[in-house]
Amino acid sequence: MIEHIPIWWYLTLSAVLFGLGVAGFIYRKSVITVFMSIELMLNAVNLTFVTFSYQNKNIDGHIYSFFVMVVAAAEAAVGLAIILTIFKNRGTLQIDEIDSMKL
Repeated sequence: MIEHIPIWWYLTLSAVLFGLGVAGFIYRKSVITVFMSIELMLNAVNLTFVTFSYQNKNIDGHIYSFFVMVVAAAEAAVGLAIILTIFKNRGTLQIDEIDSMKL
């Protein structure tokens, strides 16, 4: 028999993941770490969408989660291309050293 897991466990996990993403976004100095923190925040929001969708017995949260994943995939492709270009031109991925848009 499968036990029912309370909804607040999922929401707490989502809040912790989102908090870790915000902390990584604010306190890290590497562009790659900031990029991964944004992805972590998007996944936390997806978990919340799916949790409430399951709780309310409708499909809307799953559909929103799918669209967030599509946007995240597009963001990953474009973001990694930008990161590679920055590294190629500047030779570093430290945010403090990338302070202007000019070459």
